[in-house]
This record gives sequence, C-alpha cells and structure tokens, in this order.
Amino acid sequence: MNFPLHISSSVQAALASHRPVVALESTLITHGLPRPINLDVARQLEATVTDNGAVPATIAILNGQLYVGLEASELEYLANADDVRKVSRRDLPIVVAQKLNGATTVAATMWIAAQAGIHVFATGGIGGVHRGQPFDVSADLPELAQTPVVVVCAGAKAILDLPLTLEWLETHGVPVLGFGTDTLPAFYSRSSGLPIDAQVNSAQEAAAIIHAKFDLGLAGGVLIGVPVPEEYAMSNSEAEAAIVQALKMAEEVNLHGTAMTPFLLQHVSDLTGGESRAANIALLKNNARVAAQIACALASS
Repeated sequence: MNFPLHISSSVQAALASHRPVVALESTLITHGLPRPINLDVARQLEATVTDNGAVPATIAILNGQLYVGLEASELEYLANADDVRKVSRRDLPIVVAQKLNGATTVAATMWIAAQAGIHVFATGGIGGVHRGQPFDVSADLPELAQTPVVVVCAGAKAILDLPLTLEWLETHGVPVLGFGTDTLPAFYSRSSGLPIDAQVNSAQEAAAIIHAKFDLGLAGGVLIGVPVPEEYAMSNSEAEAAIVQALKMAEEVNLHGTAMTPFLLQHVSDLTGGESRAANIALLKNNARVAAQIACALASS
C-alpha cells in the first residue's frame, strides 16, 4: 500500500504479537444512530470486543488519513462532527485526495482492515440487493467476493431483497455460515427462513472453516450470520409491515441512492416506536461479542 495507515498503538501491538483484533465500522456512528446514542454505542462495541479477549479497531478517515483504531478523543470527535462523508470503496480516493472526514461502510471497512492485516470485522447488517431493483447491488457484496475478511453480522439489512442477496453471494463464491442457526438471520428478526451454507455452533467451528477457505487460496471473505438476541427480536410480520410502509414513504419522495438506507432505517425505527433501534443496538453488541470469540479462535488455531 502506497498510502500510510494510522494504526493505533494498541492495534499495532496486537498485530505485531499475533493477538486477535476485530475491525469495527464507523458509518453506524455518523449515519446509523442519533446523538448522543451513537458515541455511547461505539464505546460499548469497543468494550464488548475487549471483554471477549480481542482488541477493537474502529476504522474511519480523518482529514483524508486512514485510521485503524481510534483514540477516545478521535472517536468523540467523529461522533459529533457534522462534515463526515459516508465512504464506500469508490469514495476512498475522493475523501483522501480532498482531505475530508469519512465514515467507512462495510465495503470500505473491509478493504482498510485487509490492508492492515485484520481479518475479522463485526457490523450490524450488510448491504445487498435492493427490493424491486435487482441490478442495484450494494458495494458490500463484491467486496465480500474479493477481500479476505470475515464479516460477522445479523444478515443483510431486512429492508433489502434477502433471497436475491443470498443468490448473489452464492454465485460469487462467498460462504454464508449461521452461528447457531441454519437459516439467514433477518436483522431485526432471528430468521428469514432462507437456508445458508452451513451452521456452526462455536467460534472454533467457524475458525476451522475460515482457515480451510484461506488455506485453499480461495478469494474473498466469509459471511457469518448471528441472530439478534431473542429478547430484542421482532417478529417477521411486524418488521415487514414497517419496512413496506417505509419503502412507500421513500417512493413518495422519490428517494434513491446512498440516502435510501438511512432514510428507511430511521422511518422503520419511528414506525416501530423505537423497537427496531433497540434490536439494532442489541445485535451490534452481540455481533461484536461473537466476532471477538472467532478472532480469538483463529489466533489460537
């Protein structure tokens, strides 16, 4: 890589000694959650990774510089800044050249994590194929097909077309594992009813498959779906009703592109009286826990 990475001292020390590290994205801080909840959740995610034996590496772009692991002051700055661009892979050269602040999506976080030598990443839900728009495919999917990073999530965001998203992943050779489940989690709900490639019931089982994929020299990453904790899960019918209504609202204002997902997530939260946001925060922490356990299993095997 010809551009310097600003890697925090704690992450540098962990990588140098081959200790487990878990990457965390930053768009949930700037675009996914309102203030001041965003900073509190970001701190909770880092603490969850630490409590489960790994080192957290929140990834972001500050003044055009790529950061892997944020200091407390940098995290607080990011959570309260107004001039932060949502950054996917395509946006990286723009934000770097123009020395902007950027919050990394799943795709950009994966790419930067891989440059730093980090191979496990925890997020909420990945992007996918959009409903009614089969050619509108999130950059998260091709990143999974080409970048060797394990993505631990609660499935694709439920506002998407989940069957087509799974078909895309299958076509492009991305293994989809279920952590304690044999179906794809549906973000707010524990199951979409859609079968995945294999169920794993422990971090060690997941690590064995991940090692085998990398040892075989197969390109791309691995997707691991973790169901939202049961006490926070929404029923499929309740979540779907809110999503359909939010999609109609987006259509009424002719909304498209990168603004669509935050719009839908906000309106689904409003329509469910905050129930979906509580589920979102719970699954984020649960995914960080599982990711840390898998990173530990990979490091020790």
